[in-house]
Amino acid sequence: MVFIGILSSIAAIGVLCWLLFTLAVFALPFFAGVSAGTWAYSSGAGWLGAILVGLAAAAVTLGLGQFLLAFIRPLWIRLTIALAFVAPAALAGYHATHGIVKHTMPSDTWQIIFSVIGAIAVGITAFVRIAGMAAVTGPSGRDLAWT
Repeated sequence: MVFIGILSSIAAIGVLCWLLFTLAVFALPFFAGVSAGTWAYSSGAGWLGAILVGLAAAAVTLGLGQFLLAFIRPLWIRLTIALAFVAPAALAGYHATHGIVKHTMPSDTWQIIFSVIGAIAVGITAFVRIAGMAAVTGPSGRDLAWT
Protein backbone atom coordinates (compact mmCIF):
# COMPACT_ATOMS: atom_id res chain seq x y z
CA MET A 1 0.00 0.00 0.00
CA VAL A 2 2.84 2.40 0.72
CA PHE A 3 4.26 1.70 -2.74
CA ILE A 4 0.98 2.79 -4.36
CA GLY A 5 1.04 6.00 -2.31
CA ILE A 6 4.59 6.78 -3.44
CA LEU A 7 3.74 6.13 -7.07
CA SER A 8 0.60 8.25 -6.91
CA SER A 9 2.58 11.07 -5.27
CA ILE A 10 5.16 10.96 -8.06
CA ALA A 11 2.38 10.94 -10.64
CA ALA A 12 0.70 13.92 -8.96
CA ILE A 13 3.96 15.87 -8.92
CA GLY A 14 4.48 15.05 -12.60
CA VAL A 15 0.98 16.24 -13.49
CA LEU A 16 1.42 19.46 -11.50
CA CYS A 17 4.79 20.15 -13.15
CA TRP A 18 3.28 19.52 -16.59
CA LEU A 19 0.42 21.88 -15.72
CA LEU A 20 2.88 24.54 -14.53
CA PHE A 21 4.95 24.32 -17.71
CA THR A 22 1.83 24.35 -19.89
CA LEU A 23 0.16 27.29 -18.19
CA ALA A 24 3.28 29.41 -17.55
CA VAL A 25 2.74 31.36 -20.78
CA PHE A 26 -0.60 32.56 -19.46
CA ALA A 27 0.75 34.08 -16.23
CA LEU A 28 0.63 37.66 -17.57
CA PRO A 29 -2.90 37.41 -19.03
CA PHE A 30 -4.06 35.73 -15.82
CA PHE A 31 -2.58 38.53 -13.72
CA ALA A 32 -4.16 41.16 -15.97
CA GLY A 33 -7.53 39.39 -15.76
CA VAL A 34 -7.42 39.04 -11.98
CA SER A 35 -6.39 42.68 -11.58
CA ALA A 36 -9.15 43.94 -13.88
CA GLY A 37 -11.71 41.65 -12.26
CA THR A 38 -10.73 42.84 -8.79
CA TRP A 39 -11.01 46.44 -9.92
CA ALA A 40 -14.42 45.80 -11.47
CA TYR A 41 -15.68 44.07 -8.33
CA SER A 42 -14.46 46.85 -6.06
CA SER A 43 -16.14 49.44 -8.30
CA GLY A 44 -19.50 47.73 -7.81
CA ALA A 45 -19.81 45.49 -10.89
CA GLY A 46 -20.74 42.42 -8.82
CA TRP A 47 -19.44 38.88 -9.25
CA LEU A 48 -20.70 38.33 -12.77
CA GLY A 49 -19.43 41.68 -14.01
CA ALA A 50 -16.04 41.12 -12.38
CA ILE A 51 -15.70 37.70 -14.00
CA LEU A 52 -16.66 39.04 -17.42
CA VAL A 53 -14.29 42.02 -17.13
CA GLY A 54 -11.49 39.74 -15.95
CA LEU A 55 -12.00 37.30 -18.80
CA ALA A 56 -12.11 40.13 -21.33
CA ALA A 57 -8.92 41.70 -19.94
CA ALA A 58 -7.10 38.37 -20.01
CA ALA A 59 -8.22 37.68 -23.58
CA VAL A 60 -7.22 41.16 -24.75
CA THR A 61 -3.81 40.85 -23.07
CA LEU A 62 -3.10 37.49 -24.69
CA GLY A 63 -4.49 38.55 -28.07
CA LEU A 64 -2.56 41.82 -28.08
CA GLY A 65 0.66 40.01 -27.18
CA GLN A 66 0.19 37.48 -29.97
CA PHE A 67 -0.74 40.22 -32.45
CA LEU A 68 2.31 42.31 -31.58
CA LEU A 69 4.63 39.31 -31.76
CA ALA A 70 3.23 38.40 -35.16
CA PHE A 71 3.44 41.83 -36.78
CA ILE A 72 6.24 43.79 -35.09
CA ARG A 73 9.49 43.49 -37.04
CA PRO A 74 12.36 44.79 -34.83
CA LEU A 75 13.88 42.01 -32.80
CA TRP A 76 14.47 44.11 -29.69
CA ILE A 77 10.76 44.99 -29.47
CA ARG A 78 9.80 41.33 -29.91
CA LEU A 79 12.23 40.34 -27.15
CA THR A 80 10.74 43.01 -24.88
CA ILE A 81 7.23 41.70 -25.51
CA ALA A 82 8.39 38.13 -24.92
CA LEU A 83 10.10 39.24 -21.70
CA ALA A 84 6.82 40.79 -20.53
CA PHE A 85 5.27 37.31 -20.81
CA VAL A 86 8.30 35.35 -19.54
CA ALA A 87 9.02 37.36 -16.38
CA PRO A 88 5.70 36.57 -14.61
CA ALA A 89 6.04 32.94 -15.73
CA ALA A 90 9.53 32.69 -14.22
CA LEU A 91 8.28 34.30 -11.01
CA ALA A 92 5.43 31.79 -10.85
CA GLY A 93 7.93 28.98 -11.48
CA TYR A 94 10.12 30.22 -8.64
CA HIS A 95 7.24 30.28 -6.17
CA ALA A 96 5.82 26.94 -7.30
CA THR A 97 9.20 25.26 -6.99
CA HIS A 98 9.84 26.93 -3.66
CA GLY A 99 6.49 25.69 -2.37
CA ILE A 100 7.38 22.11 -3.28
CA VAL A 101 10.99 22.22 -2.12
CA LYS A 102 10.12 23.91 1.17
CA HIS A 103 8.37 20.73 2.30
CA THR A 104 11.14 18.37 1.27
CA MET A 105 14.41 20.17 2.05
CA PRO A 106 15.39 21.71 5.41
CA SER A 107 18.26 23.92 4.17
CA ASP A 108 17.20 27.44 3.17
CA THR A 109 20.17 27.77 0.84
CA TRP A 110 19.26 24.65 -1.12
CA GLN A 111 15.61 25.71 -1.20
CA ILE A 112 16.59 28.95 -2.91
CA ILE A 113 19.01 27.21 -5.28
CA PHE A 114 16.35 24.73 -6.44
CA SER A 115 13.74 27.50 -6.63
CA VAL A 116 16.01 29.53 -8.93
CA ILE A 117 16.62 26.44 -11.08
CA GLY A 118 12.84 25.95 -11.29
CA ALA A 119 12.34 29.60 -12.24
CA ILE A 120 14.94 29.31 -15.00
CA ALA A 121 13.36 26.11 -16.34
CA VAL A 122 9.86 27.61 -16.38
CA GLY A 123 11.17 30.85 -17.90
CA ILE A 124 12.96 29.04 -20.71
CA THR A 125 9.88 26.91 -21.38
CA ALA A 126 7.66 29.99 -21.47
CA PHE A 127 10.09 31.74 -23.83
CA VAL A 128 10.08 28.76 -26.20
CA ARG A 129 6.28 28.67 -26.17
CA ILE A 130 6.04 32.43 -26.75
CA ALA A 131 8.50 32.14 -29.64
CA GLY A 132 6.36 29.30 -31.03
CA MET A 133 3.23 31.44 -30.79
CA ALA A 134 5.00 34.17 -32.75
CA ALA A 135 5.96 31.91 -35.66
CA VAL A 136 4.65 33.43 -38.85
CA THR A 137 5.29 31.84 -42.20
CA GLY A 138 5.84 34.19 -45.13
CA PRO A 139 4.82 33.67 -48.74
CA SER A 140 8.10 31.95 -49.53
CA GLY A 141 7.45 29.35 -46.81
CA ARG A 142 10.39 30.70 -44.81
CA ASP A 143 9.85 30.95 -41.07
CA LEU A 144 9.74 34.62 -40.10
CA ALA A 145 9.41 34.19 -36.33
CA TRP A 146 12.52 35.96 -35.05
CA THR A 147 13.97 37.62 -38.15
